[in-house]
Amino acid sequence: MTGLRAPYLPQLVFALAMAVYVGAVGAAQEAVVPPEIIGTIERADRRVEALLPADAKIEKLAAGFKWSEGPVWIRDGGFLLFSDVPQNSIFRWKDNEGLSLYLKPSGYTGTEPRGGEPGSNGLALDPQGRLVMCQHGDRRVVRVERDGSWTVLADRFEGKRFNSPNDLVFRSDGTLYFTDPPYGLQGAERERLGDLGFCGVYQVTPDGKVILLTKELSRPNGIALSPDEKTLYVANSDGQRPIWMAYPVLEDGSIGPGRVFFDATPWVREGKLRGAPDGLAVDIYGNLWATGPGGVNIFSPQGEFLGRISPGVATANCCFGGPDGSTLYITAHMFLCRVKTSTKGLGF
Repeated sequence: MTGLRAPYLPQLVFALAMAVYVGAVGAAQEAVVPPEIIGTIERADRRVEALLPADAKIEKLAAGFKWSEGPVWIRDGGFLLFSDVPQNSIFRWKDNEGLSLYLKPSGYTGTEPRGGEPGSNGLALDPQGRLVMCQHGDRRVVRVERDGSWTVLADRFEGKRFNSPNDLVFRSDGTLYFTDPPYGLQGAERERLGDLGFCGVYQVTPDGKVILLTKELSRPNGIALSPDEKTLYVANSDGQRPIWMAYPVLEDGSIGPGRVFFDATPWVREGKLRGAPDGLAVDIYGNLWATGPGGVNIFSPQGEFLGRISPGVATANCCFGGPDGSTLYITAHMFLCRVKTSTKGLGF
């Protein structure tokens, strides 16, 4: 699989799409490794007791990645997919089966060798259950169709290529929101912010129109919707302005003026917590599970800090999954982890 290039992608993707829908495994599988308990859990507010059991633990499920990212739970099949951005790969993990390579290349399908962060990053399912990928190297958002073909949902704004789409979320009507920082670019192109010269947050309407929602954030990254879909959360992964923003979502899917949901500047200036605002997950009660300084930070819908799950390494992203949606899966640098919670993710 690792040697296949663009001419073979339709056949490869067809096999992989079938793996999503019928549960097949398309790559050699590693031995199942018993989870290892790592890290710490901080309980800063007693309200977190309703979200995390008293005996909650951080379980390391797999290791050896360069930078794990973008987890998504595949309910039809009962497994997790996640990206390793530098390795240009998507991996699959399932209970009692362990880890296997799912897709390579995942984000850069060109023939010229390149380094940096070329792979897929954020992964999501659209309202019809189809896999959608943010591709750093190819600088676009792509949907995997049920017949295995790929459909480009967005690759340009006003005729100019995106920087490197990073993370995404769907509204129930099919509206897509995604962020576009420069992390997949290299060298001078990264410094000048690609062809656009800015980092944006975008909306793609159900009929395919690409709309710039805001370019006020220096490094927009993780993105999520509240349970009622009336608030759009965006993480700004910038050490000089480490904040999470909240924007009101208007009826047409556009957004109004944003407000700072939580400012992590004091955490970063103290120098005791590693990382910057990154991936996001929202539970059924509207609590925000936000990776960033220190690990996964848990916030109430009002932006109050409730607690923190700290794997002990820089933490990139998280999602809810498992049979009932109560397991939080965490991609943390070279690790894949999970924590069993007392809440559930949206859609379960």
